[in-house]
Amino acid sequence: MSKKVKEYAAISAEPVKSFFVSMLTRDIHLEDAILDLLDNCVDGILRSASNESLNGSEPYKGYWAEIDFSKDSFSIRDNCGGIPCKLHDYAFRMGRPHNRPLDTSGTVGVYGIGMKRAIFKIGEHCWIESKNEKDEYCIEITPDWIASEEDWSIPVKSATVKEEGTTIFVKKLHKGTMALFGNDKKAFSKILHDKIAEQYAIIIDKGFSIKVNGKTIEPLPTELVFAKDDSPQAIRPYIFKAKIEEVDVFLTVGFTSPIPSNNDALDEQESPKYSSQNAGWTIVCNDRVVLYCDRSELTGWGVAGIPRYHTQFIAIAGIVEFRSNDASRLPMTTTKRGVDASSTLYLRVKDKMREGMKCFTDYTNKWKGQTDESKKHFDKTKTEQLSLARVKEKVKELTLNKTQNVEGEQYIPKLPKPQKETSDSIRRIMFTVEKEKIKPVIDYLQMDQGSDPSDVGKQCFTLVYEEAIS
Repeated sequence: MSKKVKEYAAISAEPVKSFFVSMLTRDIHLEDAILDLLDNCVDGILRSASNESLNGSEPYKGYWAEIDFSKDSFSIRDNCGGIPCKLHDYAFRMGRPHNRPLDTSGTVGVYGIGMKRAIFKIGEHCWIESKNEKDEYCIEITPDWIASEEDWSIPVKSATVKEEGTTIFVKKLHKGTMALFGNDKKAFSKILHDKIAEQYAIIIDKGFSIKVNGKTIEPLPTELVFAKDDSPQAIRPYIFKAKIEEVDVFLTVGFTSPIPSNNDALDEQESPKYSSQNAGWTIVCNDRVVLYCDRSELTGWGVAGIPRYHTQFIAIAGIVEFRSNDASRLPMTTTKRGVDASSTLYLRVKDKMREGMKCFTDYTNKWKGQTDESKKHFDKTKTEQLSLARVKEKVKELTLNKTQNVEGEQYIPKLPKPQKETSDSIRRIMFTVEKEKIKPVIDYLQMDQGSDPSDVGKQCFTLVYEEAIS
């Protein structure tokens, strides 16, 4: 007699809603979650604006987003076209279904978690009002909905919305959010303000207006020195452009200002013209800055013959712009606030980043100790500082050469070289001392209080030399 086979009930593999909510928000900072909501505003523009306006120099002009927060609530509203009804089944789901309609060119939503993650990071009770073309509706996400493991559907109600766009209002904030929006409001406002000014610099520069608690954000774009004339040894940035894996790449690196003296580089606080915060690499994906002024190995510093970042390189900055109709091809992380270092596209472009950077680290090393002479070259060639958009315009006037290791075109500037020192007759003397020891020496030498420390050092040497040979 055969043994009866025992039957088992099927195991439920349904997702746990509370797990999604807690895990989605764990690895993202509050300010980055808010930037995700701003990304949605810009994506709304790209969906609703005409191709003609998007191809202009200010494609975001006339569009705005306003963020307001307090210890009790958070809101963001925009006039960026709203959320189309056809995207309801996708905009409010956890993740990105495979059958989602193709996104509009230039949008950055890849994983289908940005808006939901931001809302859950901020609080537990949310209203969303949106108007798109003829549709006006309201959606409410409640604490009961979050707590319910069975009900995944969200009711949509008809509503009267004044203008085309979206408003997200969140209350019942999490304790951590309440602390940042309340007692730490001033500090958090500065963090958020600075991040928007940096990471939305290009978008704001192209016409988009962003306000935080009523204050308009001014952009902080990277601007590179570019000689106006075409004289030999003109101070200009390195340029590389290519189309790789269906992604348009534009890379430029150069000087943000004349190279500083040793004393300027060592004392950033007393030389506001120079700041390490403005040096390094900025990575841009479809107009969004995903990495700002990075000075680490991630962008090539201290790797493959490139020196580690030091304040002597404080005037060197670069920008890499990646553009694609398919955002999944862009080398950015799921938070859209970082670079995917393992991306084959990024690794190929990183070689050109190092190549371009070496032009300017070599220049800085060669002119070390002769910064006054170096600055004369900047003055001779009548340089101007250009944003990324203006550099791209200027490239049309340059002759670019084909590249071999990475297929594309590039422009390598012929930077001026210092006159060679005669090793038998000239030596460079360099040293540093504590700042408080310089003032009494200035007084002793009867020099002006504003004298450059290098001039103080020269005067000291001259005085001792004259005594030594007398």
